[in-house]
Amino acid sequence: MNIGFVGVGRMGANMARRLKDRKFRVAAVYDVNRAGATALAGELGCAAAQDLSEVTAGADAIITVVTDDAAMREIFAGAGNNLLVNARSKLFINCATISPQVHLEVEKMARAAGAETLEACIASSITQAREGTLYLMCGGSEEAFRKAEPILKELASTVRFIGGAGQAAKVKALVNMVMNINTAGLAEGLGLGAALGLDLAMLREVFAQTGAASRVLQTDGEDMQNREHSCFFSAAHAAKDSGIALELARALSLDLPLARATKEQYDRMIAEGLGELDKSGIAELTFKDRQKHSGDHV
Repeated sequence: MNIGFVGVGRMGANMARRLKDRKFRVAAVYDVNRAGATALAGELGCAAAQDLSEVTAGADAIITVVTDDAAMREIFAGAGNNLLVNARSKLFINCATISPQVHLEVEKMARAAGAETLEACIASSITQAREGTLYLMCGGSEEAFRKAEPILKELASTVRFIGGAGQAAKVKALVNMVMNINTAGLAEGLGLGAALGLDLAMLREVFAQTGAASRVLQTDGEDMQNREHSCFFSAAHAAKDSGIALELARALSLDLPLARATKEQYDRMIAEGLGELDKSGIAELTFKDRQKHSGDHV
């Protein structure tokens, strides 16, 4: 298969590199950041498409990794320039964390154009994208899943089919909601520990061996202690993803106070100019001596 990519930021670019390494032909890449797309195209030896329809024309399967619902609707339904121009028989593999309803909308539009879609929601980060060890949760038709499977298996160590369109997106929203709550809780625990004068390296070791253990402790605990917030998953994305889960809950008249409070914390990071820090940067709100968010320290 010839592969096209739409959205080649941190995740998309490393997925493209991985497929190139695994001898797939990456035919074209596209990004609103033209400089980034052009640089990656030079690295991969492929076209830096100037419009979305050019990606569709040159690829059998198109992987999209965009930021949010609005971006997803734009690439599939934008006036005059979208992926569904001459899309008959094409397969779209959509990896962004977006609202389940938007996946349903895109599937309907693609079918009308004679194309197929599959949501392949990612529960991993940049390093795993480069290594081909992502955890992918897929939703759509089983036929589309089988067509995409040879590609997905080169990108992931685990590929799980969840169900019809929108179902994987629901699971992904819950994964990120719980991860974000865990991250906020860890930041509060370490922040209180620091204020109490406890040795944080010792405290993290105790957390790891007790009921306070979590995956977030492994990935973010030391970074919170050391104020190392290089971005793997941004606070802005955390706020967006918690918001998706809260909208799902609101539609069911379900109150989720922890998820709501966590989103408020990430929204506060955005308001204070910290939205592009890694999600571990939430510790900047919880450590007593970090309330003044000086750029010299973050």
